[in-house]
Amino acid sequence: MSFAARVLEGCTLNIMTTLANRKSVMTLYTDIGDPLGHSVRLVLKEKDINANVQFVEAGERPDVLNDLNPYEATLTLVDRDLVLYDAQSMMEYLDERYPHPPLMPVDPVSRANNRQFRYRIVRDLYQLVADVMSDNEIAAASAKKLLKDDLMAICPVFSQYAYFMSDEFSLVDICLAPVLWLSLIHISEPTRPERIWYAVLCVKKK
Repeated sequence: MSFAARVLEGCTLNIMTTLANRKSVMTLYTDIGDPLGHSVRLVLKEKDINANVQFVEAGERPDVLNDLNPYEATLTLVDRDLVLYDAQSMMEYLDERYPHPPLMPVDPVSRANNRQFRYRIVRDLYQLVADVMSDNEIAAASAKKLLKDDLMAICPVFSQYAYFMSDEFSLVDICLAPVLWLSLIHISEPTRPERIWYAVLCVKKK
């Protein structure tokens, strides 16, 4: 499907869902093992947002998702007449709609850096996580080594800041937390205390 067709389909779906969702509770559709979905759930928990989280298992995709998400992906946030299917858009929307506690810096430069860090985490680490959790043993073994090396390399950051590159808890930490949590589960080698502390601190908010 072309970009234009997806946009037109999305506009039509938004109109169709306006009345149906106007009085409904915010709903998040996600795969329980999806780190991006986990990040959005962490935002919901951190801000104490009342939301209906629907975990979608493989082969049990509800028909409503076929109507809501033009990319046939699972991760979808529905809030009244708004439908979002990009995790970063979801998190920033939630942070702006529910401003306390804030999860984004105030000034433009810091906000841009925050977005850049999140982009790099998703681009560089999330694919490794997917490979670690895959059934391909060779790819999983290689990804485990790369992920361990990357995480060990950023350990010194936690001796300089309370959180990742900042003294304030932010969306960057929320994006990084699922990676650290899954690394503790799937990488059996000894880990640095800073990484264990940080993962537990972040993920306990889920």
